[in-house]
Amino acid sequence: MLRVTDDIAIEDWELTEQFVRSSGPGGQNVNKVSTAVELRFEAARSPNLPDPVKTRLRKIAGRRWTADGALILRVEDTRSQARNREIARERLAELILKATHRPKRRVATRPTLASKRRRVDAKTRRGTVKALRGKVSDED
Repeated sequence: MLRVTDDIAIEDWELTEQFVRSSGPGGQNVNKVSTAVELRFEAARSPNLPDPVKTRLRKIAGRRWTADGALILRVEDTRSQARNREIARERLAELILKATHRPKRRVATRPTLASKRRRVDAKTRRGTVKALRGKVSDED
């Protein structure tokens, strides 16, 4: 069982782990040992996640979210299969925890009159400086 918060706990049957070979350098070890882990979490079908959390999790997951509603995390950070497995579970817990926080609603504000004036004044000054950069005429 993967405990995320006091209310949310992911059961072991919801997680599927598959061990595959890592990519990149590493020589003989990489070629013969399957140390990378692909953790698959069926988030859309999970009875332990509330619907708003599922929606936010889908947005946070991005490309890691599959068409059938699963979240796939691939970890190949270390040469140890057990450590990669722990890292994958930690990352899943972090993603779900991030999805539990409801973002604040943005309150639309308008710029103040003073800030509008400062902006226009700065534009006028800048335009004047640029206008003075023109060619010098010889009318003497």
